[in-house]
Amino acid sequence: MGLAFGKGCHLHLIDGSAFIFRAYHALPPLTRKSDGLPIGAVAGFCNMLFKQVEDNKGPDAPTHVAVIFDHSGKSFRNDIYDKYKANRPPAPEDLRPQFPLTRDATRAFNIACIEIENFEADDIIATLARQADEAGGRCTIISSDKDMMQLVGGGVEMLDVMKNRRIDREGVEEKFGVGPERVVDVQALAGDSVDNVPGAPGIGIKTAALLINEYGDLETLLDRAEEIKQPKRRQTLIDNRELIEVSKRLVKLDTHMDLDFTLDDFEVREPEPEALLGFLSEMEFRTLTKRIADNLGVEPPAPKEVAETEEAQPVEAIPFEPESYECVSDAAALERWIDKIYGRGWVAVDTETTGLNEMTADLVGISLCVEAGEACYIPLAHRANAGDDLFADDTLADGQMQMENCLDLLRPMLQDPSILKIGQNMKYDAKIFARYGVNVAPIDDTMLMSYAMNAGVHNHGMDTLSQRYLDHTPIPIKSLLGTGKSAITFDKVPVEEAVKYAAEDADITLRLWQLFKPQLHRKKVTTVYETLERPLVPVLAEMEMNGIKVDRDTLSRMSNAFAQKMAGLEAEIHEMAGETFNVGSPKQLGEILFDKMGIEGGKKGKTGAYATGADILEDLAAEGHDLPARVLDWRQLSKLKSTYTDALQTHINPDTGRVHTSYSIAGANTGRLASTDPNLQNIPIRTEEGRRIREAFVADEGKRLISLDYSQIELRILAHIAGIETLQQAFKDGHDIHAMTASEMFDVPLDEMTPDIRRQAKGINFGVIYGISGFGLARNLRIPRKEAQGFIDRYFERFPGIRAYMDETVKFAKENTYVQTLFGRKINTPEINAKGPHAGFAKRAAINAPIQGTAADVIRRAMIRMPDAINGLPAKMLLQVHDELIFEVDEAAVDDTIKVVRDVMESASLPAVKLDVPLLVDAGQGANWAEAH
Repeated sequence: MGLAFGKGCHLHLIDGSAFIFRAYHALPPLTRKSDGLPIGAVAGFCNMLFKQVEDNKGPDAPTHVAVIFDHSGKSFRNDIYDKYKANRPPAPEDLRPQFPLTRDATRAFNIACIEIENFEADDIIATLARQADEAGGRCTIISSDKDMMQLVGGGVEMLDVMKNRRIDREGVEEKFGVGPERVVDVQALAGDSVDNVPGAPGIGIKTAALLINEYGDLETLLDRAEEIKQPKRRQTLIDNRELIEVSKRLVKLDTHMDLDFTLDDFEVREPEPEALLGFLSEMEFRTLTKRIADNLGVEPPAPKEVAETEEAQPVEAIPFEPESYECVSDAAALERWIDKIYGRGWVAVDTETTGLNEMTADLVGISLCVEAGEACYIPLAHRANAGDDLFADDTLADGQMQMENCLDLLRPMLQDPSILKIGQNMKYDAKIFARYGVNVAPIDDTMLMSYAMNAGVHNHGMDTLSQRYLDHTPIPIKSLLGTGKSAITFDKVPVEEAVKYAAEDADITLRLWQLFKPQLHRKKVTTVYETLERPLVPVLAEMEMNGIKVDRDTLSRMSNAFAQKMAGLEAEIHEMAGETFNVGSPKQLGEILFDKMGIEGGKKGKTGAYATGADILEDLAAEGHDLPARVLDWRQLSKLKSTYTDALQTHINPDTGRVHTSYSIAGANTGRLASTDPNLQNIPIRTEEGRRIREAFVADEGKRLISLDYSQIELRILAHIAGIETLQQAFKDGHDIHAMTASEMFDVPLDEMTPDIRRQAKGINFGVIYGISGFGLARNLRIPRKEAQGFIDRYFERFPGIRAYMDETVKFAKENTYVQTLFGRKINTPEINAKGPHAGFAKRAAINAPIQGTAADVIRRAMIRMPDAINGLPAKMLLQVHDELIFEVDEAAVDDTIKVVRDVMESASLPAVKLDVPLLVDAGQGANWAEAH
C-alpha cells in the first residue's frame, strides 16, 4: 500500500449503474457468438472503463478509484415511503444477465467494486465523498445524476463523461436555481416522478427554487406557508406538508454510512494482463482485447474457437488498422486497384460527398475494398486551407486525382456486368455516380441483406451492423465534421484523416457482405432479397432522380389562404373562449378549456400543465364541445401550412424545378417504403385542404399526370389469407365491399343503405385489419365506446374466419418470433412474448404485418417490372404513395400507358402467388395530382 489518503490525493467515484444503462441504451443489442448470451451493455461498460483508465493521466489523474453499484432489491427508503421507486419498470430481459458481468469486468480491470445491501450507490458515494473531503483530498464523482448534485462543494465536484463537462457549484445553481446545500429542499418540493418521490403537487423546479431563495430553507418556508400570496400555492404547501417532509428524507443522501472499508483500499492499481485479457477473451470482445493487449504491451490471447451456428459467423478476425489504408492519388495506383478488382470479380464501393441530398451533394472521394483489411481512398475534391476560415478558398489540396481522369478509369469497371459492386445503402452511391455519368451495375447491398434477414430486430445502418456483427465501432463522422453551426462538409476534412474514415467504410461493407451473403440462404430469405429488395434499388433511384414538378405559385397562394383561414378560426376560438390567448400553446389552451370554461376530463401531466393532445380534443369534440373542434381544425391547417405549403417550397431543386423525395427501402419492418425530404406519403387525403395540396404537384407542359391505385388491396389480401368466402365472393362479383359488410352486420338491405351506415362499416373494415380496439373505433366514428365494441363483436360473429386468422397468426408469432408475407418476407416480432403494455401493440403488429407486408410486396413487384413494361412509351414513373403509383406521360400516350400499367399492377402477384380474389386498380389522369387521383 502507498500513502494513507489525505492532502494531495484525488478520489474518483464511478456511478456503475449509470455506466451500465448508458451503455445498454447507446449501443445495439449484441450477443456472444458462441452461446447467444447478451453482452452489448458489458461491451459498452468495458469501453467506458477503459476510456476512464486511458484518459486519467497527468495532474488531474486519480490516486484512488472505485466503481459503486446499486444493490438489487429495496433500500431503507422503502421503509420511509413504501411507494418509493414503485413506478420503475423491471430491467429489460436481456440486460439482467449482464449486471453480474459488469461487476466481473470491474474486478478484471483491477478496480475496487463496491455494493452494499439495503443502500443505494448514491449513499455510498455520498459517504466516501465526505470522507475524502474531510481528509483534505479531492473527490470527483463520475456521474450526471442530479440526485448527487447536493454533494458538490469544497473538494467535491462531478464529471459528466458523456458531455465531458465538469459540474461545480455554478453548474448546480444553473440546474436547480440554488446552491448545493439547498438542492434537497428544492427536490423535496418538486418531487421526482421517476423515483416516485411525491413532492408538492403542481410545484416544479423553478417555482421550488423561487420559494427556497425567498424563505431561506424548506423548514422556514413550511412554517411561514400562510404568508404566501398565491392561494393555490399556499394551500398546496399547507395540505402537503407531511408528504414534502417525507420527500426531503427520501432525496437526502446518507453521508455517514458505516463502511467496512477505507479510502486507502481504493488506491489505483495497474490491471493484471492475464486476468483482464482472460475476461475480455471469455466475452469474445475481439477488438477491445486487441486494443488493451497493445496498450499493456502484451500478446492478445488466441481467439476463442466458436462453433458454426445459425447466427452470424465471425468474419476472419483481421484487425481494423486505419493507418494501413492506402491513399490513391495517381492513375498508376488506381490501375493497380482495378487489376485487383478484376482478379477478384467484386469490390466494395463507397462515396464521400458534401451532403446527404444525392441530388445536390458533390462528390469528394471514392473508397474501394477487395479484401478484408485492405482498402483505399481516392481523394478528388478536398479543399486546401479548409481548416482556416480566414484564408479558405476553392483551391484543391495537393495529392489528389483529377475527377474526370479518375471517373474515366473507374467507369468501365463500375458498369461492367462481370464485376459485382457491393455497397451499404447502394441507392445513395448509385445516384451520386449517375449524376457524374456512371451507371453502376450489378450491385449487392448489405443494408438490404440485413433488412431481409432481420426486419424488426434492429436497424440496418452501417454503425449498428458493424458493432453488432463485427464487434467494431467505426470512426464517428462527427469526429471529422463536428456538429451544429460549426460543422464542416467532407471536402474540408484533411485528406489524411479522410483516408482512415472513408476506406474503413468500404472495409466494413466488404466484411458485412462476406458475412451476410451465405446467411441469406440459411435464413431462407434469398428469394425475398433477390426478387423484392435488390432489383428495387435502380427503379427507385431513377424515380427519385425524375422527381415531380411542383408549382411554387400554387403553394404560395395556398399558404396565404391557410393563414387567412387560421386567422378566422383564431377569431372564432377567442370569441368562444371570451378572451384572446395563444391557440398554439397547449398550456394556455388547457387553462382555457379546463379552468376557465370548466369542461370536465382535464388531466395534468408531469409539468403541471393539462394534456391537450389530439385524442383528448377529439373526445371533447365528440361530446359536442365546439372550441376543441375548432382548435383541431386550426391545428390541421397549421400543420398543412408548415409541413407542406411552406416547407415544400424549400425542397424544390433549383436546377430541375422539381421535388426529389428519397425512398427508404429498409424503413418499415413490413416492407412498406418510407419517403423523406420531403415525406410525400403523409399528405392527408380525407380533408379538402389536404387534397388541395396535391394541386401543387403538376405535369410539365404537353404532359399529364396519371395515378393508378390498388382498390382496397389490404381487405382483398385479408379475404384471401383468412379464407373468408363471403368477402372473396363479393370481391369477385365486384360488389361495394363496405356496403356489403354493412348489410351483413346491420341487417340493412343493400338498396336501403345510407352513406352513414356505409361509413361506419368502412371504419370497421379498415379498423379490424389494424387490430383496432372498441376505444379506437369509438373515437374514429365519434360514437359511444359501448356501441363501437358491439360493432366489433358482431363483425367477428359474421366473419369468424377473421378471428381464427388473428388467433393463428399470434400463436405462430409467439412460437417463431416472426410472421411472414405470402411472398416469404420475414417480419420479426421480438416483443411478441413480452408482458405489459407492449404486448397488445406487438400482437396487433403481428396480425397486421402479413397483410400490410403482402400488399407492400405486391406493389414492389409491380414497380420492379414497370421500367421494362413502359419502355418505349413517353412515360416516367415519379412517385409511389402506399398503394398508388404516379406517372408523367405525354398527353397522346395517356390511355396506352394506363392500360400497360394497370396490367402490370393487377397481375403483380403472379406467378409466385395466385390470389383467390382479383386485384383491381383504379386509374385517373389530370394536369395535377389532385385531378389524377
